[in-house]
Amino acid sequence: MVVRKLGPGRVEEGAISLWNWAVTKHTGSVVNDEQRAKLRFVACRLVCLCEGSDPPEATIRRQILMSMKTGKGWIDIGKPDLADEFLEIAMSSIEKLYVKLLEGSDGEADIHVHKADVEKNLFKVLSYQAESAVAQGDFQKAVTCVQRCKDMLMKLPKETCYLSILCYNFGVETYELKRYEQSSFWLSQSYDIGKMDMKYSHGKEMQAKVLRLLATAYFEWDCNLYLDRALKAVSLANQEDLHPAGFFLKVKILLKSGASDEDINSAVAEFLHHEMSLDFCLNAAKLLLEHGRESVGFEFLKSVSERFESSPNHGRITLLHIEFLLQSKRELLAKQKVEEIIIGYYTGKQLLPEALNRLHIILWDMAAKHYEAKSYSEALHWYNYSVSFYTPGQIDQNLAKLQRNMASCYLHLKQVDKAKEAVKEAERCDPNSIFTKFSVYKIAVMEKDTNKAVEAVIEMGKLAEKSSQHEDKLRGEENTGTNLLSLAAQIALENEQQVVAIKALEYLAEHLQDCRQLFAALKCLVRLTLSKVMADNEEKKDEDINSMLTYLTLAHKRLAESFTDEKFTGDMKVLEAHWFRKVAWNLAVQLRGCPGKMRDFFLLSFKLSQFCPSDKAVLIAQKTCLLMAAAVDLEMGRQPVPPSEQAELLSQALQHLQACKEIWKILKLTGDFAKDPTDTLLLLYEFEARSKLNDPALHNLMESVWEQPQIEVKTLEIIASLAMESPARYPVLCKKALKSALNLHRKQTVIDVEKFSKCLHSLINLSLPTGLTDLDACVLQEAWGYFEDGLSIISSTDAYPEMEILWLMTRAWNTGIFQHTVGKCREAEQWCGLGMRFLSHLGSLKKTYEGHMTGLYSEVLDKLDRAKGFLSKEQE
Repeated sequence: MVVRKLGPGRVEEGAISLWNWAVTKHTGSVVNDEQRAKLRFVACRLVCLCEGSDPPEATIRRQILMSMKTGKGWIDIGKPDLADEFLEIAMSSIEKLYVKLLEGSDGEADIHVHKADVEKNLFKVLSYQAESAVAQGDFQKAVTCVQRCKDMLMKLPKETCYLSILCYNFGVETYELKRYEQSSFWLSQSYDIGKMDMKYSHGKEMQAKVLRLLATAYFEWDCNLYLDRALKAVSLANQEDLHPAGFFLKVKILLKSGASDEDINSAVAEFLHHEMSLDFCLNAAKLLLEHGRESVGFEFLKSVSERFESSPNHGRITLLHIEFLLQSKRELLAKQKVEEIIIGYYTGKQLLPEALNRLHIILWDMAAKHYEAKSYSEALHWYNYSVSFYTPGQIDQNLAKLQRNMASCYLHLKQVDKAKEAVKEAERCDPNSIFTKFSVYKIAVMEKDTNKAVEAVIEMGKLAEKSSQHEDKLRGEENTGTNLLSLAAQIALENEQQVVAIKALEYLAEHLQDCRQLFAALKCLVRLTLSKVMADNEEKKDEDINSMLTYLTLAHKRLAESFTDEKFTGDMKVLEAHWFRKVAWNLAVQLRGCPGKMRDFFLLSFKLSQFCPSDKAVLIAQKTCLLMAAAVDLEMGRQPVPPSEQAELLSQALQHLQACKEIWKILKLTGDFAKDPTDTLLLLYEFEARSKLNDPALHNLMESVWEQPQIEVKTLEIIASLAMESPARYPVLCKKALKSALNLHRKQTVIDVEKFSKCLHSLINLSLPTGLTDLDACVLQEAWGYFEDGLSIISSTDAYPEMEILWLMTRAWNTGIFQHTVGKCREAEQWCGLGMRFLSHLGSLKKTYEGHMTGLYSEVLDKLDRAKGFLSKEQE
């Protein structure tokens, strides 16, 4: 449609411009390979759309070029399936061009020229099609295309090198994909093509390289089945170009095939006839020895040693000899070789630094091996070899490490003095090393020097912390400090030095990142300190309890952190929380004599339980912890403390009670708690806190209390008591509670006269203050009613406490006397008469008071009569 609208000429012109633009911009790195391939794709498509029924020669040639390059572009960016269409277009265009050229030819000579011209393009297209086929795994198509190219080499000899390398590349690709059969085919083709025309061949070095890879392909395909082919290929390679890799590969193939020592010796002998590098010779020796060909290998090493005797790298040969002697368990011979090196070192035959470092590694590895086998004397023997290469007074961190390792051996051998000397030398070389401090620590523990051991632990902690703060630390370095301190704690425990172990564990608890190790350290700390608390050492008990508080608080803090350690699962976290909350609970229960600490441990137990699933058992524990914490705060608030401190304690108690209420609401949904006293305790604790804080919310609280249909007498009595307990003073509220309690007493089927009497006693005390004479009539009337209640109960039972009857009698009598004193004769007669009524109910005490009170009562009555007579005369 676009072509019709704009015309073929303009579209073709635009396509060519687009093509040229893509070439220019790619050269300037403006577009990448994939973008260029897409631009070529569009340009080539447009050119094809513009093709007429009989295009001119130039158009066909341009189309061939564009199609080939477009196809090649897709191959180069790894999309060979998109290349096939354009390569087919190119092939079709080549055929058109050939026909076009034949039509305009003038004889046989012209035909040959045209044919040669077309064949160059045909060769390229076929080679590209082969590349595409190999990339898509179409082996047969690739073979067909390459065979056609190969047939054309007689006419295009200059393409020999190109086609040979193309086949080599196919061989490499298929080798890497482990398609050994295909790889061997392509490599064989590469080699054969390379031989077709030596003038245009890629040279002997490349031919040898092809043959070595061909031998390797046969070797890895099936060495036993294709052994002869592999050996033939590598032998041909060595004939083409002498290269160490060829000799090495030949020996490798022979070893794999299980060839005799004689055959391998013969192959190795070839090495010695040519100049080979030391590295190559050493690698060949390693190959022989690693395959168990010791006689051949050691003999070869001997020859290599003679050849490179004057080389500064001669020591590397001896080192390899030592390594393989050790691998073959010939330690005695290896020691002899080491001693030869030591003698040479001090007689001018010193090793190069790299070789010396390697020797130290070998010696230390052997020492470590014997150390692990607990052959400490033998380990020292190898370490001493290493020491031989250091000069006296030399300061070197590796020497410090060496001395520390030797100190460990001496300690195991119980040679403490020698261990001290070694550690002293380590301190001289590397005083700020945590490993050196650890060595000092081990000796201190062995000598039971607690102070020095603790000092060493503190130093180790500082160094570990400093190391962990270093910006460029490696993960392994970061863990070194904690690993050493973990080991220090273990050593202290094994040697029954708890003080030292606790110091190490305290650091670990603060700094460990591994969650499981962290909580293991904290548990160990808790157990150790708990044993000290249980030992009843009063001098340090407070200190140990404070330590426990610190450890459990740290456990809570670490549990509250978000964990990135995948190995520390949610279930593990719950188990740890359960363990620590139970410890906190048990400690709280045992600290009744220390209310402040008791509360702190209950609160910690509650906080730790918040990391546990909220099942019934956990909810009950949480409720109890908060109730106990509130109770302790209230108890501490009752003690003589400053008002501000008291207010803080009461406010804390309210906070605990509020949290407890929320838990209690949830808990009551899980079962029947009819007999549980929690509701009552929550009410009483809250009442006490709010009343003593003079909290306005107290009114709302009591409104809910009065509305309760089944409130207990005891609860009302306690409320009454608390309402008047300093600093609270709520007489009205107290009286209301006592009256409610008294009513409940009366409603009981069998009245508990003991409790009734006490309640009545409190109510009368509150209603009728002692020592006041000028009392309001309403007050007296109210009080009179309470006395009448008492008489009613006393008259109905003989169980009423006699001392309470005496008290009622005395209060009534005294009230009458007070009224008499102020001239209120009628009231005096009434109250004294009330007292006489109580007198009649006294038991053994009646005789004591009867005579005195009867006489006084008579006097009161006489005075009342005289007063009445006096009033009558005045009225006349």
